[in-house]
Amino acid sequence: MNKFYFGMNVLGTALLCAAAAAALPFNSRLSAGEKTQLTEGKVLIRNIDYASKMCLDSNNAGAKKILGDIADLRPSYLAEVIQIRPYAGNEDLPRRLAEKLMNIQEYVGIPYYSEQGDKWYDLYSSAAIVSDTVRQDGTTHDVKADLTMEPFGTIHTTIELYNTPDYVYYVSTNDNELWYFDKFKSINSRKMKSAILLFRDGDNWVLYGAGGVNAIKIPFLEKRIETSFINRIKTFCNYMFDKI
Repeated sequence: MNKFYFGMNVLGTALLCAAAAAALPFNSRLSAGEKTQLTEGKVLIRNIDYASKMCLDSNNAGAKKILGDIADLRPSYLAEVIQIRPYAGNEDLPRRLAEKLMNIQEYVGIPYYSEQGDKWYDLYSSAAIVSDTVRQDGTTHDVKADLTMEPFGTIHTTIELYNTPDYVYYVSTNDNELWYFDKFKSINSRKMKSAILLFRDGDNWVLYGAGGVNAIKIPFLEKRIETSFINRIKTFCNYMFDKI
């Protein structure tokens, strides 16, 4: 009898997990195993080839914004970083995320692991705010910042933060060309984006990061540069998730 009830409990738990996974705001590009990973509260990181393979599927206005921004970029390298958190006990998550994202000076010192060098580095070695304005709607910040990221040098960056009742959305874009060790032009201006979205979905918060680059193909260096950019984007999103 005890074995029967134990088996029923296991089955019930499995069915609940399956139902929770099915209710998540993602499309069929997310596997059952990946959805289960999200229902367990784990951070899911996906390397994908094209914007058409992004898994987010929601009518939230912020979701439409991030999908549109990444699609317009037409990235050659792209990654998603996703986590689900319960709403209960995290009611102030939008405030915490917005404050963390706008504390740009603290970008300096984010730990980044280089696969090529097999060493830890600072993701950004310096960060300076050039200008910071709030739009008339009172919910949108426009920031210009200079972020130094080796081996690509100083990145003149446009940062937009939308802090609305329905979502928090952050997107950064490079305003200048980026050169690899000052020798090889790797990205044209406005061809690299990092974005983080937070919105409520029923009893959960959805944290969704996406970043990509529309990079110049450089013979013999393409894979190294791809790994460098994508790992940096994943590092930034994962760090922000971890610190809130």
